[in-house]
Amino acid sequence: MCYRFILVTLLLMGICWSSSGGVLNSENPPQPKKHVLRWLNPNKAGINGKKLALVDTIMCKAVRDSAFPGAVLLVAKDGMIVHHKAYGHLEYGANVEKVDTNTIFDIASLTKVIATTNACMRLIDERKLRLKDRVVKYLPDFGKNGKSKITIQNLLLHNSGLPAWKPFYRNCHDPKCLLDSIFALPLVAATGDSTIYSDFGFIVLGKIIEKVCATTLDRYVDSVFFRPLGMWTTMYNPPANLISRIAPTEIDTLREKSGKAIRGQVHDENAAILGGVSGHAGLFSTASDLAIILEMIRNGGEYGGKRFIRKATVEQFIHRQSQKSTRALGWDTKKPQRSWAGELLSNKAFIHAGFTGTSVVVDPHCGVIIVLLTNRVFPTRENEKIAEVRPKVHDGILGALK
Repeated sequence: MCYRFILVTLLLMGICWSSSGGVLNSENPPQPKKHVLRWLNPNKAGINGKKLALVDTIMCKAVRDSAFPGAVLLVAKDGMIVHHKAYGHLEYGANVEKVDTNTIFDIASLTKVIATTNACMRLIDERKLRLKDRVVKYLPDFGKNGKSKITIQNLLLHNSGLPAWKPFYRNCHDPKCLLDSIFALPLVAATGDSTIYSDFGFIVLGKIIEKVCATTLDRYVDSVFFRPLGMWTTMYNPPANLISRIAPTEIDTLREKSGKAIRGQVHDENAAILGGVSGHAGLFSTASDLAIILEMIRNGGEYGGKRFIRKATVEQFIHRQSQKSTRALGWDTKKPQRSWAGELLSNKAFIHAGFTGTSVVVDPHCGVIIVLLTNRVFPTRENEKIAEVRPKVHDGILGALK
């Protein structure tokens, strides 16, 4: 009798709860689940698990062949993480620490799309920037030597006519000197005519963002994207207590010529002169963090029930802008000939790579996200074996789709 009384009481409590606003109340229907990344068995996500596992063989062979000391590979399909593994060690040698899935990498030029491009999209949504705005509207000193007509769109498309790169760090020892050097640059091509992938365009974009927002680039993207998305290990200038989790990059023979591996400080020399915070390089992150913001973009600017960027703006930025080039706005797309992203991506895929050995691929057609983080520049940037590894990895993943 006692058990029966308890059961009846619990049932009555449940009815009262439903009628007073619980999930069973027809006037308060269940809320849809917030769209966030979650784990799923590959086979349930439309991927052949056995074929996907063959990618491990490619990655392990790459480590043995010294394409890179270590790496982390993450694959997501339709919002489901189906593969997230670490390979190799933080550096070469005996008794060195293994890479794990929480290892933090200097993501180099991925900064261009993860920080700067997203910031531009957000500010365009807020009508604080326009693609057709001339750079000199925000940075008047930039207009020297024929650069007065360059627009924000030109910088995002890498068709401004600016040179690709120059070692300003050799003669500049502070940010003002480096920026003045960029502002004084002559064009190497007519604006709009040629695509020249340029770090300088994104350094300038970073400074425009800072001018518009009246704060530093790192603070802006952290407050608007990284923290709200829960990307707790994505940052510029990581603190000392995270050094043990960060993969070293190159043995320093250029900047300070210390002969020691750069670890926890930005690898890019010009970014270092800018204090480690720049629109073209400087971010550190993990594969899981990058997957979050990539999923936000793949999902049309929304993640976790919150809208970060308008869907129309995302669509505008991730598509190839003309037949002259593969460039989207900030992003790149697959080249019709041999591409580092492989042969099996669709024409809707948007991609980007970083000099330190990092890359991201998003293919909206099949719902796939691929994050590959390595420190291929350890101990030297002369190691370019990753060029053979990336397409094999991407084709192996895409080939596993059912």
